[in-house]
Amino acid sequence: MLGSSSTMQVGSLPLAAPTLHGKSASRCRAARLQPVRAVTAEQASPAQAAGAKSDDPLMVRMLRGEKVDRPPVWMMRQAGRYMKVYQDLCKKHTTFRERSENVDLAVEISLQPWRAFKPDGVILFSDILTPLAGMNIDFDIVTGKGPIIADPIRSMEQVNRVTPLDADKTMPFVGEALRTLRQEVGNASTVLGFVGAPFTLASYIVEGGSSKNFAHIKKMAFSAPEVLHALNTKLAESIADYVRYQADAGAQAVQIFDSWASHLAPQDFDVFAGPYIKQIIDDVKKTHPDLPIILYISGSGGLLERMAACGPDIVSIDGSVDLKDAITRCGKEFAYQGNMDPGLLFGGHEGIEKRVIETIEQGRGQRHIMNLGHGVMVGTPEDNVAKFFETARNFRY
Repeated sequence: MLGSSSTMQVGSLPLAAPTLHGKSASRCRAARLQPVRAVTAEQASPAQAAGAKSDDPLMVRMLRGEKVDRPPVWMMRQAGRYMKVYQDLCKKHTTFRERSENVDLAVEISLQPWRAFKPDGVILFSDILTPLAGMNIDFDIVTGKGPIIADPIRSMEQVNRVTPLDADKTMPFVGEALRTLRQEVGNASTVLGFVGAPFTLASYIVEGGSSKNFAHIKKMAFSAPEVLHALNTKLAESIADYVRYQADAGAQAVQIFDSWASHLAPQDFDVFAGPYIKQIIDDVKKTHPDLPIILYISGSGGLLERMAACGPDIVSIDGSVDLKDAITRCGKEFAYQGNMDPGLLFGGHEGIEKRVIETIEQGRGQRHIMNLGHGVMVGTPEDNVAKFFETARNFRY
């Protein structure tokens, strides 16, 4: 349950940040791998600013403030559905949960685009719903239908049955897959983990799956807000632990996806989404202060300042806003990720090359990770994906 509230200012708008009774029962493991420290350009050491080299991956060095000659590049949803090698694998391994929860398969799928395109980031093949099974929330992901939660949570009694996540016990395949990816990739690329933010997870949990109008969760928010707050609180505590678990297993950066938060009005984001993102980031930074955290919200043009107020290291920009405008609105203290429209990848090579260069130029002078503004789409020609990566890798500041 929520206790008293404090308020964080976002421009002229307050962002209510709930103060919670008690503390998260986190498993504060000692980091076994060298941490990545995300810093601003002003915080970089003289050696870093002068372009000192290390053996770490390009993205790691850039986020530490080292001078680099091009932006690191990766692509959201780069592993999977548009690749023929993945489609062939799916014919034998037909369910998403088998592919994502079997260590060998998850590693293989994660590495497929790395072998083909050599991105600077290798993201674990998984799903934001994966930790729900470890919280006593049963789910499935059905081909052609998407996520299915047979028993949607719509009462406080059901919320009370949600249990804290023990990732090492209930989903050890995630940690094993991340450790294997670090061994396979070495210092050639950065290994990325990811999690879902509480409001987006709650949307699936309350709606029973995907939704077009989010009627059930909005009904809960405005008629029984105490139930949604209680659910978000449990999710935030477990997801913070899950971020730590991924970092300890080898993830060198972690992205938070709040895919559906833009369906909230800004003032409702300040109540039902933003405070819980901030809670996760603040909790993780207590034990893993050097872990770079990326925040991505689809359709976030109206929420940029609020995203910045949540305290991520990297603000991931979608295609609804100009990258230069985003930097102006959020400030130069952040690194940025994005934001080419994935639809460009259905066009010709000339248009792809032009837009990649334009996007990189918009981020010039800022710590910037070249990426899409949304995940790569089904049916995207692999040759065009190759052109995207080739252009970004060949660019020089």
